[in-house]
Amino acid sequence: MSAPVSLARQLEHMRLANFIRAEISPILQDWEDFAKTIRSASHMNKTGLRDHARLMLLEIADDLELHQTDAEQAAKSKGNEPDDGEETWAEVHGGDRHTSGFSVMETVSEFRALRASVVSLWTRAYPTISGTQLEDLTRFHEAVDQAVAESLEQYATLKEMETRLFGAILIASPDPIYVLDLEGKFIYANKATADLFSLKTEAIIGKSTFDLGFSFASDFQHNLDKVVADQSAYRGRFVHTFASGHGEKFEYTLAPVLDEQGNSEATVCISRDITQQALAEEQILYNAQHDLLTGLPNRRLFMDRLEQEVKHITRSSLPLAVLFMDLDGFKEVNDTLGHDAGDRLLCEVAERLAECVRNDDSIARLGGDEFAVILAGAKQRLGVQRVAQTIIDAIATPFHIARQPVQISVSVGITFYPQDASSPVALLQAADQAMYRAKKSGSNRMCFHDTASQ
Repeated sequence: MSAPVSLARQLEHMRLANFIRAEISPILQDWEDFAKTIRSASHMNKTGLRDHARLMLLEIADDLELHQTDAEQAAKSKGNEPDDGEETWAEVHGGDRHTSGFSVMETVSEFRALRASVVSLWTRAYPTISGTQLEDLTRFHEAVDQAVAESLEQYATLKEMETRLFGAILIASPDPIYVLDLEGKFIYANKATADLFSLKTEAIIGKSTFDLGFSFASDFQHNLDKVVADQSAYRGRFVHTFASGHGEKFEYTLAPVLDEQGNSEATVCISRDITQQALAEEQILYNAQHDLLTGLPNRRLFMDRLEQEVKHITRSSLPLAVLFMDLDGFKEVNDTLGHDAGDRLLCEVAERLAECVRNDDSIARLGGDEFAVILAGAKQRLGVQRVAQTIIDAIATPFHIARQPVQISVSVGITFYPQDASSPVALLQAADQAMYRAKKSGSNRMCFHDTASQ
């Protein structure tokens, strides 16, 4: 039996095209091992890594078997193969790599790695090559060079288009967009930024928010440094009135710009004027916490303030009193003069109540014709009684509603914390009970909870 034929012997007369097809698996394995070192390829799966390389190798193998004139060979060696109008695989590759976020160097490195793998395996199989094999190797290099040229041309075309589109977006964007270097100095600012700052672009570039005298500079720089160090985005807000007079409250997003090695090289900032949005949010919150008719705090805000006062008293041991009031005769005004007159009366009652207490005291309309007051720091029972009497006298004074005098009165219930109740809810309930005691006693008077419970 004859000895096994060596691999070199088997491949002695094999052309490079057939060699590539026969050895495509080890070639692709070499390529896959190399691709894992490319940052932009780290997210791609095995199929994604190999598909483009396999197609390129098979297309080159087919090309090696085509007849080629000296002129065509010379043109291809310079990357100037005639364009037949059809999109080549290399052009598809360049567009795909641009879309996938590959850099130019990473895109070229793919071709270098495939070239090196093929040449290494080929020369290992053929330590000495000559004749048609040498011609095949030359044509292989020319085909790779042509593929590199086509791929990079497509990559550059898409990159230029992307740059134009991105530039158009930046110019048209109503939102200020700018880029800052690692020291926090502006290296780019779009038109919206220049308009907001009321400065020409050249007056912004090279300056920091400190240099421009912005009130938010310190916090902004702190967040900027954190984004650079952590390489993570940050969302924040600042309040500032720019020279242009546009806006006052702004929301901004900082995002790191990384180089090919994954290091922070700059930070992009997109800001947005949210003044109107903030005002709308404040109005929504105000409406949720205030009586829309009188403008006084509603029950929700009143209970929140009462809870805060109770916590403060627990720490400071200062006294607190709550007055619960219900208007006497209000229903008759509503029934005889109408709801518009009733609404006007409630508004004037609110104004008189505000004149009877201090600015630090809290007044609220709890609903209907019910009102309440928190008297903080009510050190003496007599002082609270005087305030309650002042309110009774003020409400008893005739109102002028619908061009006629209107006479009503008020019943007042009074409680103290912590003597009468241990919680805000219980404290208000106790004041309510005292108010009903006062109303049953003839209206237009006050009643303390401790006497009401006797």
